Amino acid sequence: MIRRTAQCGALTVNDAGREVAVAGWVHRWRDHGGVVFIDLRDRSGIVQIVFRPENDADLHARSHKLRSEYVIAVRGQVDKRSPETVNPNLPTGEIELVVTEMELLNTAANLPYPVHDPLEDQNELNRLRFRYLDLRTEWMQDRLAARHKVTRTIRRVLDEHGFWEVETPVLSKSTPEGARDFLVPSRLHPTEFYALPQSPQLYKQLL
Repeated sequence: MIRRTAQCGALTVNDAGREVAVAGWVHRWRDHGGVVFIDLRDRSGIVQIVFRPENDADLHARSHKLRSEYVIAVRGQVDKRSPETVNPNLPTGEIELVVTEMELLNTAANLPYPVHDPLEDQNELNRLRFRYLDLRTEWMQDRLAARHKVTRTIRRVLDEHGFWEVETPVLSKSTPEGARDFLVPSRLHPTEFYALPQSPQLYKQLL
């Protein structure tokens, strides 16, 4: 089993010569005169991995079976790209990973739309229906990261001012409010139910 030792988007020219293991989704697949190039994507970014037939013919043949959004783990050596092949649009554009070992972690069915296509080219109903794919797009990943950073900053500032973050109960006794309750049946007490609270107001007033 291949254990990841680095993230795709974290590799730089300073890693040239190192043997690393990365894992992620197949983003794009290209065959240039027998040499297979794959853009491998994880949450941190994209790195180009290379399968050369002269290095390992069997591994090269297996690379032809990979499709978009297949999940793989690979091990190989980080090589510095030649000046004419550097991709200035990628943070990892100065290097590539020459694969010596690959493990297929999961396959994927044909996609309803390509994850790497521009967001404006997608139908909104399709995006909502296939939300798990929408969340993988660069546009959505950027917004998830931004929300995380905002929330982290708020928590840090409040913590520095002596505030505690208290998590109030998620399940509670139903309260006589105007809104309809969402009920959750109790496994230990048949015919009885918990309610999902409409807001944490009562618990915060208790605090």
